Amino acid sequence: METNNIPKHIGIIMDGNRRWAKSKMLPVKLGHKQGAETLKKLTRYANKIGIDIITVFAFSTENWKRSEDEVNALMSLLETYLDDFAKEADTENIVIRVLGNVSAFSKSLQESIERTVKRTENNTGTILNICLNYGGRDEIVCAVKNIANEVKKGKLELDDIDEEIVSNHMYTKNIPDPDLIIRTSGEMRLSGFLIWQSVYSEILFVEKLWPDFLPEDLDAAIEEYKKRNKRYGA
Repeated sequence: METNNIPKHIGIIMDGNRRWAKSKMLPVKLGHKQGAETLKKLTRYANKIGIDIITVFAFSTENWKRSEDEVNALMSLLETYLDDFAKEADTENIVIRVLGNVSAFSKSLQESIERTVKRTENNTGTILNICLNYGGRDEIVCAVKNIANEVKKGKLELDDIDEEIVSNHMYTKNIPDPDLIIRTSGEMRLSGFLIWQSVYSEILFVEKLWPDFLPEDLDAAIEEYKKRNKRYGA
């Protein structure tokens, strides 16, 4: 595909793993497993075509409300995925980072996250941001608390608070806002994904369930992005 004018940062809400599994009369955990394999393929492809950053919504602050069995299966899958993909990503020059409040996870999962981030931090290819225990409102609340604490300690003046200050207290500090956000499975909402960062993002909703999303679907999304008239309020 032509790589001119491609988005530098793509956000993806990977929706539809459970529906995919149910449609095939498979356990839900196999839907999540297939979704993880899809993410591996898409990340490699993004690296190949020159996408700088991919940010994916993997586990939200609301996902704790799911059944205990499903949450436990997701935690186990995340740990296995991170350990396995870190090795592959390292050889393919991919950077893996994690955004969100990871303190809620088990010690072993936190250690897996730390190993993965450390192993790939010096790579120079596509950056894969995996949002774990992430919620857009929760991120803003945390940023506000941290800013308020700095004001309280005299490190920051109230009148100095502006959009840049707020952005620098987000999980996405030093990461450019997404140019394009894709949500799979036909749902037409952002569900708290990158609320602060998505104000001028192009948004594309696609019908395919995430496990069925292919590199050619990413190509189609990029071609649609190229057609959009991005005026940024002008």
